Amino acid sequence: MGHAIRRLLIANRGEIAVRVIRACRELSIGCAVVHEPAERSALHVELADLAAEVDSYLNGTAIVAAAEALAADAVHPGYGYLAENPEFADLVANAGLVWVGPPATAMRAAGDKLSARRLAEAAGVAVVAGYGGVDLTDATLTAEAERVGYPLLVKAAAGGGGRGMRAVESEDDLAAAIAAARREAQAAFGDDRVYLEHVVSGARHVEVQILADSGGRVIHLGERDCSAQRRHQKIVEESPSPAVGSELRRELGEAAVAIARAAGYVGAGTAEFLVGSDGDWWFLELNARLQVEHPVTEAVCGIDLVRAQLELAAGRPLELEQSDVALRGHAVECRLYAEDPARGFLPATGRLDRFELPHWPGLRVDTGLRPGDEVDIRYDPLLAKLVAHAEDRDACLERLAAALADSVVLGVRTNLGFLRWLVDTPAFRSGELDTGFVERAWSPSLVPALPDDVRSAALASRVTPGPWREYGSAAAHGPVVPCAGRFVLHDGWQFEIGDDDSATVATAAGPGSLEAPMPGTVLRVDVTPGDAVTAGQQLVLLEAMKMELAVSAPADGVITGVHVHPGDRVSTGVRLVDLEPA
Repeated sequence: MGHAIRRLLIANRGEIAVRVIRACRELSIGCAVVHEPAERSALHVELADLAAEVDSYLNGTAIVAAAEALAADAVHPGYGYLAENPEFADLVANAGLVWVGPPATAMRAAGDKLSARRLAEAAGVAVVAGYGGVDLTDATLTAEAERVGYPLLVKAAAGGGGRGMRAVESEDDLAAAIAAARREAQAAFGDDRVYLEHVVSGARHVEVQILADSGGRVIHLGERDCSAQRRHQKIVEESPSPAVGSELRRELGEAAVAIARAAGYVGAGTAEFLVGSDGDWWFLELNARLQVEHPVTEAVCGIDLVRAQLELAAGRPLELEQSDVALRGHAVECRLYAEDPARGFLPATGRLDRFELPHWPGLRVDTGLRPGDEVDIRYDPLLAKLVAHAEDRDACLERLAAALADSVVLGVRTNLGFLRWLVDTPAFRSGELDTGFVERAWSPSLVPALPDDVRSAALASRVTPGPWREYGSAAAHGPVVPCAGRFVLHDGWQFEIGDDDSATVATAAGPGSLEAPMPGTVLRVDVTPGDAVTAGQQLVLLEAMKMELAVSAPADGVITGVHVHPGDRVSTGVRLVDLEPA
């Protein structure tokens, strides 16, 4: 029996909320959204037909109440927040609303990483060695870590996006990693359970998109390669994977379908795998939601995955057979983040003084922001996704590189320059990345200096503004330089110029810096005046955009002053503590 969807409540924000709204427009479905108080004027609110304020995007009860008040008959969770929360799915269903996602029973069986591991093992699918038993206390995890072996990962059982994940090289680091992963997981997903997984070195991260209807039919739509990562979070994704041939594609696809069937899955989902350099592969998890990188699959398959979600949630059967799925061309997605690669990819905030992304044939841009919008520490640092599609991988990468070169973002530090570097590296061009490539190959020393002629042109544009600066002859006036107030863009990197003809890019604060290396909220202060501390000892713990960062002592000494308290919001460069060296 079908369930006609006339008005959809989107329980999310940002670019995914905008993406779902646009799919609804094509289907003539009314759109309602929720927003926190700080986002009354956000783009997704502007585009929606109706909106309601809630205290938090994590408050499922308030969101369901908003859906009822706005006369919605279905709820789409997007990704992140409550998208993989079976309790929220139950709340929606118990209110008589259509849940655009897998049933709560399937989410419990497969959406939870621990349950998914057990499901895969029961289906005969290999999983990465680790520990995900019933007892997840710190004591048990500590004991099991010795059996699993180092290096290992502490991973959140709920959610995704690299949140609640910590790499551990030795037993000495385990307790702190478990505590940090639990805090991040609780903040991001409302669930502090973590488990252990052995690190597979030199592997690629490959995932398979699946679609399933309520009648038990399941198909897969090929794979995506997500090996380009930093902090265990994806940066660039592509489909198909340059490392996957037809036989491996068949094996991974069959494994993904088997796990989805065993879970009673309905809707769009993604099975994630590690693929070793020798061709061996292991199942990681089943993401019971739409993925951030879904556009690359849409491009090569010609299938609108949000539309498919809505149709499957309405009870319609899949009309595709596996034999109908054909991959056409190649697609690559870059995630444009508000973060500073020169400072260890720390989150960045500010006002988008200029935000100009190209719109070309073969290029798709997904964003939830506009020029003039503020980028705040409360939310994910994703600004936009640039997705190139072409007849083959080489042509696709050329198109993407040209689009990145034509993008202008000023007012907020971004990874634009880093993306331009990454897409142009020989390893990326040849398709030979593994998940550790960025950590091995990237260094802040790769950030270029601002050339004198670019600095001079930027300063001149402040003195003699006018349209000639953008359109005039480069030979007569010097290089055309994207500027916005005191900011100038060079090779994708934002520089700040002062009246004294100086320009700098901030470099990474070294371990033990006593100033805030990023804007954020103080989670903990671990010292008081008079305390004796040792080099490397944690002094203050900060949080921004659901990421934690410890500020540690640069040397042995005595604390002579503490300037912050838990709950304080601080900006970059604010002095946190005073330390008298020993």
